[in-house]
Amino acid sequence: MIIGIDLGTTNSLAAYYTENGPVIIPNRLGKRLTPSVVSIDSEGVVYIGETAKERMALYPDTCASVFKRDMGSDKKYVLSGKGYTAVELSSLVLKSLKEDAEVFLGEEVTEAVISVPAYFNDVRRKATKRAGEMAGLKVERIISEPTAAAIAYGLTSDNKPAKNLVFDLGGGTFDVSILDYFHPILEVRAVAGDNYLGGEDFTNVIEKIFYEKNPGINKDELSVKERENVHREAEKAKITLSDEAEAVMKCHIGDSIVETTITLSQYERDCEDLFERIRIPVKRALSDAMLKISDINKIVLVGGATKQTSIRSFVSKLFKTFPDTSINPDEAVALGAAIQGAIKERNESIREVIMTDVCSFTLGTSVTVDLGDHHLESGHYCPILERNTVIPASRTERLYTVSDNQEHIKVDILQGESRIAKNNLLLGVLEIKVPKAKAGEEAIDVTYTYDINSILEVEVKSVSTGQKERCIIKGQYTEMTDEEIEARLKELAYLKIHPRDQEENKLVLLRMERLYEESLGQDRAVLENATHKFELALSTQDKRVIEQERKKLTEFMDEWEGK
Repeated sequence: MIIGIDLGTTNSLAAYYTENGPVIIPNRLGKRLTPSVVSIDSEGVVYIGETAKERMALYPDTCASVFKRDMGSDKKYVLSGKGYTAVELSSLVLKSLKEDAEVFLGEEVTEAVISVPAYFNDVRRKATKRAGEMAGLKVERIISEPTAAAIAYGLTSDNKPAKNLVFDLGGGTFDVSILDYFHPILEVRAVAGDNYLGGEDFTNVIEKIFYEKNPGINKDELSVKERENVHREAEKAKITLSDEAEAVMKCHIGDSIVETTITLSQYERDCEDLFERIRIPVKRALSDAMLKISDINKIVLVGGATKQTSIRSFVSKLFKTFPDTSINPDEAVALGAAIQGAIKERNESIREVIMTDVCSFTLGTSVTVDLGDHHLESGHYCPILERNTVIPASRTERLYTVSDNQEHIKVDILQGESRIAKNNLLLGVLEIKVPKAKAGEEAIDVTYTYDINSILEVEVKSVSTGQKERCIIKGQYTEMTDEEIEARLKELAYLKIHPRDQEENKLVLLRMERLYEESLGQDRAVLENATHKFELALSTQDKRVIEQERKKLTEFMDEWEGK
């Protein structure tokens, strides 16, 4: 059986699929949520979830939480004098969920679909898969949390086309995803987010208010246990403020109890910086999807932090509509992951949905830029496949030599958004020989082809000699064999045809050329301008942009010839 797992920053949970739909698997304590907290005592005994969370109040030096934020990094959490990475700690949580599922289901569980924030890069996704394997699970698929939530909400159950926005604010991460459904395809149009923004940050706002109202208390001078007590009281106050106009914190400091009243108005005012951080990814996702807020048909809330009244109110004002909260936001992702597991098992009761995805991050290479007056500056980032490009996709960029008699061109394969190449993630390197010539006379075509299975093919071709160099970068959560990858890349060969050479675009250009030859004077200028617009669209190699401009140009030509 394949189970679905939502490995969360604050809480984690698992679900499985039945003939009546997806069902949450309770843990050994009968609870639906397992806190993502690990405690390891001096004897090496491991505690997970609620027990570990209780131990945090008494033995904070033996506990770790919110480690999902550091997934894929080298950061160590020291528990009882020994260091653990986020991957190791996450594997312990996953192992606990696996064991609870086996007890509940009465059978061995060896496979899982695990969710990750849509904005997790390749390193973080690989780290999540590694954690699953360390827990004894074969990770059938890594699924983006918003996509899982969309499946759970049944955004594909209605055959009507719709544009949906999934607003996913968990304990430690924030994602916004825009999904376009046109039966039977669920297409991810754009994703954006912040891996360091979540419910914990809203709790920290209340902590900050507490210290501001009690200037005699220096946080840095408190013991670990006292700081943990303040944090726990702040979390309680945050929950209270979802229903009340004020909350009272009672914190144990030394031998006394410090009482502090936090008002809802002050809390919301101090959260404005966090609300502004939320607005930024929302605006970016809408911009990348080339949509306005008014184009969105439904807003779906996911993640425990969205249960706060303040956040729901903010979302309603931001989108000028009430969001859908019909599914418990803590459980939507796990339920969707379970459905995805059933799809993988080809469960007959599941209506097949074709899901497309996008590049969460831009893929490109480093280049040298000519600043004029013989000044060259290296280390600039040249995007080739932009973020939020619908995949599978292929793009080609032509690059030129920068030095006289240059014999080699090195292509760094990078992932990221920084304009400085070294600030992006290095995935690999290719090098190709070119004939000696003056600077700028030799060129290479660099083609990136990216598939939904996380396969990146990079091909570098010398324009003058035709020589090619090629490499394939395979995501570690991809289970395909080398033979299967090669077969898949052959299927995607059609993507490597430049849009200018595709028949439907050639036809439009030829028709415009004929109209130009048949015209005179000012009419020719109008036609040339219209052609230039379409050529600019072709240069983007963006299928969506090209289709839009081709449609406009075809309508323009029909009207022109109908005069």
